[in-house]
Amino acid sequence: MKYISMTDKAIAIELGNRINSLRLRKNLSQGEIATSTGLSLKAIQSAEKGTSKLLTYIKILRALKSLDTLDMFIPPVDISPLQLARTKGKQRKRASGLRKVQLSKSLRKN
Repeated sequence: MKYISMTDKAIAIELGNRINSLRLRKNLSQGEIATSTGLSLKAIQSAEKGTSKLLTYIKILRALKSLDTLDMFIPPVDISPLQLARTKGKQRKRASGLRKVQLSKSLRKN
């Protein structure tokens, strides 16, 4: 699918459609999912329409035994040690005596 050209609402509706298809493929009713998740039937219906919160989708995926599909949704990204070092920036390796001198001078002025 070309998600870049879709509106946010259209993407949410597509997500709801996929949850619905997954539920039907597993031959489960909305009521059964509602019971196993502890959510209301209306919450399940809203999720399948694409109008739910993320936590609702997570609970539904757990009930459908499909949490592993989240790896396809946002795959884990490994950060190389070199990239990690770059993001940390320069860190002090040792304390310098200069700061102590500056601090004592500023204390003397007060």
